[in-house]
This record gives sequence, C-alpha cells and structure tokens, in this order.
Amino acid sequence: MKNIRKRAGKVNEEMNGITGSESIGESIDIDIRVALIQDLIPLGLAAVNDLLQYEVRKLAGIRYSRADGDRAVVRWGKQSGSVYLGDRKVKVKVPRVRDRVANREVDLQAYKGLQEPRRFEDALLGRVLHGISCRRYSEVAQVIPRVFGLNASSVSQRFIRASSKKLASFNERRLEKYEFVALVIDGKTFADDQMVIAVGITITGEKILLGFIQSATENASSCAEFLKLLIDRGLYYEQGILCIIDGSKGIRKAIKEVFGNYAVVQRCQWHKRENVVSYLPKSKQAVFRKKFQQAYEQPTYEKASEALKQCKRELNLINKSAVASLEEGLEETLTLHKLGVFEELGISLKTTNCLESINAQISRLLKRITYWKNSDQKHRWLASALLAIEPRLNRIKGYNSLPKLQKAIQKELIIQKTNVA
Repeated sequence: MKNIRKRAGKVNEEMNGITGSESIGESIDIDIRVALIQDLIPLGLAAVNDLLQYEVRKLAGIRYSRADGDRAVVRWGKQSGSVYLGDRKVKVKVPRVRDRVANREVDLQAYKGLQEPRRFEDALLGRVLHGISCRRYSEVAQVIPRVFGLNASSVSQRFIRASSKKLASFNERRLEKYEFVALVIDGKTFADDQMVIAVGITITGEKILLGFIQSATENASSCAEFLKLLIDRGLYYEQGILCIIDGSKGIRKAIKEVFGNYAVVQRCQWHKRENVVSYLPKSKQAVFRKKFQQAYEQPTYEKASEALKQCKRELNLINKSAVASLEEGLEETLTLHKLGVFEELGISLKTTNCLESINAQISRLLKRITYWKNSDQKHRWLASALLAIEPRLNRIKGYNSLPKLQKAIQKELIIQKTNVA
C-alpha cells in the first residue's frame, strides 16, 4: 500500500503541476482529472480523496481561511459512498458541501464522474487473459483493500459473458471489405485437440485473424468446412491467393477442394528443412541444416532448385529416408521463387512464422490454464486471446511488393482481369 500511495502522490503532483501547495491544479478541468485517475489504475484511495478535496476547495475555499464566514458555499461534513477505479468499486468517505443561500446541498461533479464502472468487462477480460486466474482475483484486488462485490464466482460469470461476446464477434465478422493476397493456415494444440487457425494478409500487408475450428487433427474434411465458412463470411479468393502451410496433407487437400485453381501453395521452408534433418544423425544435422538454409536463400528459382538437388545428391549417400522426405512437396517450397518475388517477400512468406508467432503469444496469454473443461471454454478463451493480439500485429515486411505478388499469382494461374471484377 505504501508503494501505491507513493505512486498516487506522484500522479497527483503531475496533475496538479505543483507540490505542497494548498491550491491544487485549478487550471485542470475536473472531467480530465477523472479520466486520468480512472486510466491510472490503481491510484489508491489517496488520489480519490485528493480529487474530491480539490473540488471542495474550489467550491468552499481553503479551510479555516478568513473568508470562510462570508462564503455562500460551505463544508457540510462527510458521508459514506463508493466510487469505481476502473472496474473496482471502492468505499470512500465523501465530503459534503452546502449552498447556504439556496439552502441545498451541492453535488460534487468529480464524485459523479467516478460513479460508473469504466468498461468493467473489457478491463477484467484483459487482466484474466494476462494470466490472472479467476480464482485468484481476490489477491489482485488487495491493492485497494476496501474492495467489495467482486468474489470469485461473480468474476467468473462476468468473464464468461465478456468472452462469449468476443467469440460471437470473432466468428461472425464479415470479410468482404478486405482484399486478401495470402492466407497462413496452421494448427495450435489445446489438450487433445487441434485448433486450426487462419490469418489473412491483405494487399496492403495487414494481418487479419480470420477464425479457427476445433479438430482432433488437421484433416481435409474439417479444414475444407472451415475454408467454406470463411467464404460464406465474405472471403474473396478468385483474384488468386497464396496459401502458406506447414505441409499438412489435410490442409493441402482442403485448399485444392475449396479454392481449386485459384490458389497456389507455399510450403513452409523451415518445416521442410527440419523434417529432413530429423532423419539424420545428430553429427550431420547442423551441417545439412546450413546447406538447406543456403539453398533456400538463393534469389532465383533456378539457383535454389540446383542447390537443393545438390543437397539431395549428398543425402543419397547417407540416408534414403531423408531423401524421400525432401522430395515430398519440394516444388511447393519454392513457390515464391517461381513467382519471382522471393527477394522481396521471402522473409515474410517463406514460412508459417507469421502464425507461429501468434501461437506463441496465445501460449503466453493462456499459459496458466492447465485444465480445459469443455469445448466452449476453449473457443471463448482462444477467440478472446486472438482479439487481444490482433491490434498489436504489424504489417508484414515487404508489403509494398504484395501487388507484384498478386499479379504474379494471376499470371501463374492465367486469371483474366474480368474474372477479378
């Protein structure tokens, strides 16, 4: 509590612009001070008291001053009340002021401004997503010791309502307004299930989280249904689209079934490399990992293909299983090379790292959940996490070259402009 009071005092000094003076920040509007206090949670009760006393001084003057007896508005004791600091309802003693001429009590505008919770459910949702268990919320609330009305049960119910709204918003939002040039599709493990997640990349480089489905495996049937749902929500793909996947046969088959000849596939080079070297003895893994990396970094399709063939010739002498792994889907790891955009967009689109990074953030947000009770819980928490992550996603590197990628895809698929209109 001592640290909180220090922080509250510092914030008050910044708001007031003075230290140790009786006249506190009279140039600062009360509404602005209310907003500042509600944003800087937790300020502690000292900050609330200072705000109320400031308004009392503004109305009734400095206590015990010579002008006290001549004032129309005077102090009139205190009464019990409560205010919201963000989502916390806190008991306070509220000073009272009376207008002697009008013979009525004067309401404190600052007190009125702190009577409503400020986006309670969103604020609470943010705390829970960042690792605060519902069952431990009372510990968090101890920063303001006189909190009331926030037991574990009520917090849990509030979170369920808030996250259910997030889930509905996430699953139902329309996609027509976006012009997508690429999709990244990959799975995230939740207990015994896979959540297959899709991220769209727009022509201007923004990453849009499109949705997810729950599936035991990344099988073709469920993935195809997922892609069809995205189309039903407005995903347009007939301008040609690049699909970046980790090598899942189920996802690959679903792309072919749903998008047909309007899609080209970029297999993740990182997954391909790691799959191949996993067949090798540890003494040779680092050497071949470097060889594959150098091969894939070649700027043109011809050079990259020749370097990979050289790797294949060397592997033939060591491990036939590694060769078979390399040959499977190898051409689709060179799609960006064939399209002539590897130098500009390889750093962003040669792997599924775009989605792997999002999956890592999901893991951090949900790391304290060790027991998943049911499917509804998984869906609500994942949707809430994705919507919390999405505003922080940056545009991909090389986004200025995405129009070039789109034209290359259309040329590859022989798509006429009339089909795009």
